[in-house]
Amino acid sequence: RSLCFTSFENQERISNTRKNAGYNKHTNKVFLREFSSEKSKKTHHQIDLSKVPDIKEFMTSQKPKFDHVNLDEPPPYLENAKYVAPPNGKTVYFEMYGCQMNVNDGEYAWAILKEAGYKKTEDLDKADVVLLVTCSIREKAEDRIWKRLGQLRQHKQNYHAVGYPKIGILGCMAERLKKKIVEKEKSVDIVAGPDAYRDLPRLLEQATEDSTTAINTMLSVDETYADVMPVRFDQRSKTAFVSIMRGCDNMCSYCIVPFTRGRERSRPVHSILEEIRMLSDQGIKQVNLLGQNVNSYRDLSETNHSAADLNGTNLSKGFKSIYKPKVGGMRFADLLDKVSRIDEEMRIRFISPHPKDFPDEVLHAISDRRNICKQIHLPAQSGSSNVLQLMRRGHTREDYLDLVDRIRSIIPDVVLSTDIISGFCGETKEDHKDTVSLMDLVKYDYAFLFKYSMRNKTHAYHKMNDDVSEATKSRRLQEIIQLYQNILPTVHQKRIGQMELVLVEKEQIRTPNVLQGRTDGNIKVYIPDCDVITSVTSQEKRKMKTGDYVAVEITSYKPNSYQGIPLFHSSIGSFHSTEHRQ
Repeated sequence: RSLCFTSFENQERISNTRKNAGYNKHTNKVFLREFSSEKSKKTHHQIDLSKVPDIKEFMTSQKPKFDHVNLDEPPPYLENAKYVAPPNGKTVYFEMYGCQMNVNDGEYAWAILKEAGYKKTEDLDKADVVLLVTCSIREKAEDRIWKRLGQLRQHKQNYHAVGYPKIGILGCMAERLKKKIVEKEKSVDIVAGPDAYRDLPRLLEQATEDSTTAINTMLSVDETYADVMPVRFDQRSKTAFVSIMRGCDNMCSYCIVPFTRGRERSRPVHSILEEIRMLSDQGIKQVNLLGQNVNSYRDLSETNHSAADLNGTNLSKGFKSIYKPKVGGMRFADLLDKVSRIDEEMRIRFISPHPKDFPDEVLHAISDRRNICKQIHLPAQSGSSNVLQLMRRGHTREDYLDLVDRIRSIIPDVVLSTDIISGFCGETKEDHKDTVSLMDLVKYDYAFLFKYSMRNKTHAYHKMNDDVSEATKSRRLQEIIQLYQNILPTVHQKRIGQMELVLVEKEQIRTPNVLQGRTDGNIKVYIPDCDVITSVTSQEKRKMKTGDYVAVEITSYKPNSYQGIPLFHSSIGSFHSTEHRQ
């Protein structure tokens, strides 16, 4: 297995090497000094560095090579895993932070520990191991972890057994801040990055034996956990999350993901389909396909090469990527086609996509298949072409708006959501106005709005100035939020009085006799818990339960949710038939 190091770390190594060796930047040559212990005489050898690959060439050359892989030999970070002793009934407690990918990571970690003999507990006081699956996307997310670690340090001091519970930091924060975690939090026993979950049993044994912090934050270029079947935390839920790819190659200047999750790699399609078939057999009604750039999925183990692949036309029109597009293999549109055919009564969603990876074939797949939800998350980040260029997003404001028009043309009932970052490096008043006007033009059904927080290791951290004051960031963010809240009632008013197919998710805890479900567009709906006729043509009634599809008349809208009246039990197929829609 190969390792993926950040280009910044390599640049620093090269810079230091050149400096110590006597590098002359004007001639691009270096003098390597050799010292003889016998004669104490210095000799010089002049080497021409003009033909030496630079860091960009080095990174692009570091591709996984599978020609001579010995599958019987474990990767370096798992060499000792098979010698791990049984945990003797030790219990593990999980806490999840951040995106849904982190929840899915926790389910992989739990599957591995369960196989190793650990027991899961929901009671922190009974846990021998406490694992925090962490997020590093924004500073606020990391602040929550630091605060929680302080609380767990106190909990550890009060525990009945000395040295317990063992506390572990998993995921993105583990990779990004491993050194700081070890130095600042002496109570942390395990630090494991997103590609090191297979190594958890060994790390826990090591932390138990010698009372030192066990660390594995090595990044892989091929780890997808394709052969690990995640164990879902919520077995009662009728919704499941399936990871189809990991990492990201986009290198947006603000984003830490490529440095905490590594380079992009896609899971083989056959393992994805196998997992979804199993979920269908278990009665799962909705599957969310997961990835850091989910719609750039490309299974290169498949040998399909088409003219579109070779011409590089698999991106949205007008969009570019910072990396050379991959050629051949099975693409996201192909995967959607196969996944949607497994169970036509299972809803298919996906998060989180990049606008550049919405070629027309993906849009038509969404439009044509009844069970692929007509909801697209389309992160804009900014409405200014200047800021988009600084962010290295690969498109302009006009490209983005053209894509919105194309999406709405092909998928008329689509529900659009977005991400917006306020106050990025160099953002001017005019740039901010462009973002506000973009929000007004597109009129998103829902949005995730944030202030910019600089993350180290990113391109912005090394090359840009965080020159927008916190006060200005906050003011601009509030202006965007205010506009967004003003637009929402108008956007959602058009659905009042319409009939929506709702997947019942659970009982509403705070309000008795109310059920919570979601529309095809992923908007929450609250409906009274009552008996409903079994079909549009039947007079027989039965209660609604989790996992049921119910036709609901939308009666009102409140921020981020609808209220509705349940009409009849249905299915995806029958709901979309002509007689039911008239």
